[in-house]
Amino acid sequence: TERPRTAMAMAWRAAPRAAARLLLGRRGIASCIDPSTGLTEDQKEFQKVAFDFAAKEMAPHMAEWDEKEIFPVETMRKAAQLGFGGIYVKPDVGGSGLSRLDTSVIFEALSTGCTSTTAYMSIHNMCVWMIDTFGNEEQRRRFCPSLCTMEKFASYCLTEPGSGSDAASLLTSAQRKGDNYILNGSKAFISGGGDTDVYVVMCRTGGPGPKGISCLVLEKGMPGLSFGKKEKKVGWNSQPTRAVIFEDCVVPVGNRLGAEGQGFSIAMQGLNGGRINIASCSLGAAHASVLLAQEHLSVRKQFGEPLANNQYLQFRLAEMATRLVAARLMVRNAARALQEGREDAAVLCSMAKLFATDECFGICNQALQMHGGYGYLKDYAVQQFVRDIRVHQILEGTNEVMRMIVARNLLQG
Repeated sequence: TERPRTAMAMAWRAAPRAAARLLLGRRGIASCIDPSTGLTEDQKEFQKVAFDFAAKEMAPHMAEWDEKEIFPVETMRKAAQLGFGGIYVKPDVGGSGLSRLDTSVIFEALSTGCTSTTAYMSIHNMCVWMIDTFGNEEQRRRFCPSLCTMEKFASYCLTEPGSGSDAASLLTSAQRKGDNYILNGSKAFISGGGDTDVYVVMCRTGGPGPKGISCLVLEKGMPGLSFGKKEKKVGWNSQPTRAVIFEDCVVPVGNRLGAEGQGFSIAMQGLNGGRINIASCSLGAAHASVLLAQEHLSVRKQFGEPLANNQYLQFRLAEMATRLVAARLMVRNAARALQEGREDAAVLCSMAKLFATDECFGICNQALQMHGGYGYLKDYAVQQFVRDIRVHQILEGTNEVMRMIVARNLLQG
């Protein structure tokens, strides 16, 4: 556990930040928040590789990617060389074939280096898994290998300007004409939109409601496919966000995943994993923020003594650590349930996403508060974790919708 901490400290110190000397100290990770606890030896190896990559390839550039809104394509391709482009995709099309728990461990570790970039990678992985799982052999072999190497990048297109939480009411239509669909409509808030190559699109091929929705895979450059302006966001600035627009876009029937009317089921099954992934990214941001707070309390003095001697702040730090470990256990439990195909997997994924993203945002925000005025400066990493993690309570299903899913499960009997 010492090695990831040391590597991350070196990376953050190498970052162009005036307060780099405060970011991480000399002590190892306290055993009570050690993210390797309970993992197998193989999982510890995956984790170590991800921590080292985060420290060396991501953390030194995190602030620049955010400030200049750089989509770090080459860095992500380096990550793909380690198997992180298709983590839970089958090996016969270039994937790593790892479990959902392995995936959670990897995304948590990567997120300590740059939460925004890791979150995009988690969406990309979800898209590749959907093609691998629901595509036929021709589709799998056409799309997955170049996505697993991140030679090409993918975007998930479900949300529309008028249908966010109520995804089953989406209006983007696909009218079949011979061997093609004619696609019209638009999608909103699409991560990677305009810069990515493959678009997994949910559209209406039938009547109203979820049973009228199908899933098409589009490729950049198709006539009728265009993009809106690049959105200006509070966080997640290392990945572009745009509207995706379809105007009489011609899509071959051979690009449909699964049968007509299966799209909503495909979308929801993808999101079960997506919720674990984004919760794991939240864990990484919170873990980094606890370490930043721990170091700041030890270094910063007020009223003649270190802040670490203040019992109120000691208690808050203890609460942050406790909430982090509780969230991690929930996420890993849900990841195992999803991997095993358990009946309660979907609701456990919703519970984990709800709890982890709420709690981890609170942890990051408290870490900023502990930094005082310094925490509000962009020279300090903690503010970027706060900005990048905030949207996790909204996307992959808002946390209000997560509560609805859990309540429905409890009351359905």
